[in-house]
Amino acid sequence: MAELSVNLAGLQLDNPIVPASGCFGYGNEFKDFYDINILGSFSFKGTTKEPRVGNPTPRIAECDAGMINAVGLQNPGVHAVIEHELPRMKEYFHKPVIANIGGFSVEEFVYCCELMEQQPQVGLVEVNISCPNLHAGGTNFGSCADSAAEVTRAVRKVVKSKPLFIKLSPNVTDITEVAKACEAEGADGLSLINTLLGMRIDPRARKPVIANVMGGFSGPAIFPVALRCVYQTAHAVKIPVMGIGGVDSAEKVLEMMLAGATAVQVGAANLADPYICKKIIEELPAVMQKYGIERLADLVGKV
Repeated sequence: MAELSVNLAGLQLDNPIVPASGCFGYGNEFKDFYDINILGSFSFKGTTKEPRVGNPTPRIAECDAGMINAVGLQNPGVHAVIEHELPRMKEYFHKPVIANIGGFSVEEFVYCCELMEQQPQVGLVEVNISCPNLHAGGTNFGSCADSAAEVTRAVRKVVKSKPLFIKLSPNVTDITEVAKACEAEGADGLSLINTLLGMRIDPRARKPVIANVMGGFSGPAIFPVALRCVYQTAHAVKIPVMGIGGVDSAEKVLEMMLAGATAVQVGAANLADPYICKKIIEELPAVMQKYGIERLADLVGKV
């Protein structure tokens, strides 16, 4: 019988399939399609200190084999998530969840992480350093090793009892340098990749499709880039990796794990097919049998 379970920095998952933050909300909409307790876990909507309405519309653009979004971390704020969303989640999801944290200053990351550290439902804290640093001219926290290290060092001091993962941006010269900086400052693991930076232009209107001009490009088209980043990073650090980017099949899950991912997040595919994670989990045993695989965990980093 196929063994799908994996251990993610101490967090035991029934399988490695994890819907990515921003593509699964708080699971509420998806629970009406299937029992989401079949998932390994899920990373809920990116949470900031204060409520955010996000960027102006239009903020979604379709692309060949993908999409661009500039939603802008729309969320009700960390206190509303703790007071309302987590209790609601507990009614329909009975496993530990992943808290995805966004921030626009080191202090904001620390504030939100410290609160999530105290929540028993949260099994892992995922810090998205692809947010702009408003105290450094709006540059991305994940754009250089020094700023990534600064955030990791600060949040590590308050996340003491749960695995701490740092979510990395691919929009850098060398992702392994950022990864090694996070590892050195105490990260328990890394999530990668976040979206690539892209844009579309409307020839008729002669202006960008997205009001914010540029946004995050995701979907099947970015899978080879994501796979390359996971491979490079997994070979550069000793901490576990969650692979993200363009995953929409059981075969791609195996590729991610062979490249070095212990768990695999599914992002934009949820928006095209709300059943995609269910399908992948159900297809994994047959695909494992096809390739003579008994335990998924045995695949990690075998390439």
